Amino acid sequence: MKLGILEQMPTPKGKTAEDTVKETISLAQYAEQLGYKRFWFAEHHATKGMASSAPEIMMAAVASRTKQMHVGSGGILLPQYSPYKVAAQLLQLQALFPGRIEAGVGRSPGGGERVRSALADGKENQLSAYPEKLETLVRYVHGQQSNGVRATPRTSTPPSIYSLGLGENSAEVAARLGVGYVYGHFIEPTRGQAAHQIYRQQFAPGNLNAPHALTAIFVICGASDAHAEELATSQDMWLLRTEKGLDSRVPSVEEAKAAKKTERDQQKIQENRRRMIIGGPETVRKQLCYLSDLYHNDEWLILTNIHDFHEKRRSFERLISLF
Repeated sequence: MKLGILEQMPTPKGKTAEDTVKETISLAQYAEQLGYKRFWFAEHHATKGMASSAPEIMMAAVASRTKQMHVGSGGILLPQYSPYKVAAQLLQLQALFPGRIEAGVGRSPGGGERVRSALADGKENQLSAYPEKLETLVRYVHGQQSNGVRATPRTSTPPSIYSLGLGENSAEVAARLGVGYVYGHFIEPTRGQAAHQIYRQQFAPGNLNAPHALTAIFVICGASDAHAEELATSQDMWLLRTEKGLDSRVPSVEEAKAAKKTERDQQKIQENRRRMIIGGPETVRKQLCYLSDLYHNDEWLILTNIHDFHEKRRSFERLISLF
């Protein structure tokens, strides 16, 4: 089983964005030592608690401080941007770090309408144009013309393109265009089997010669089930508050335990657990193996959004040692 990391760079309470960036780079270097194959960065805007707003810059920072690990985005908000500009950035990264650049792109607006409009410089919502923009991006990174121009620099090989999605429709788009597919189990845990099946059945070679399916999921691997549950209270409260549009910094375990929760809050926390694997090593191994058999995916992208950086590192240590 292959494992990678998807980093949203959540900022723990009591720390700054600068602290989070420093710890994230340190984590990426350590992840390479542990044997993780790839390290990707999300794109989030107008949020106090997530420090990854420019994945391309974080990709360059981490690639320059590691040796072999693939670095990527998970994902660039393609509907808000020019495919030409995105391609130029990716090709520049590929020229700097040949064979190590992976570009996950997604359909998300990036936030509310004001955020989306600011990203798109006031242009109208282009979410429906995502398949067309993705196709144009693929052409550009392969050195082909679109609208009479080619993107530069013209690298010997193109960066790998992945399309992020939450179900069957997104899987069909990725398969038709011959790009990799990333299913967001950490957002939508109920449609993964169908999405992965459709992607494999309908894949036509394009940017990639063969299908490559990844699944992103929250995982906390504690020393025991009880230890993992203790750590998870931090992530539970972070996710609950983030979805409510409240403070998206990661609270400590102590703050999370002391926070008042309504009955609906408790229900939501339990619902969100379907998006996660929480447990000691054996519990995590069994659940990941079960989902791997269900999805027939090629690799996992792991998110671990807890307050304690040392415990976050230890969770990744325990996880990689299982496989």
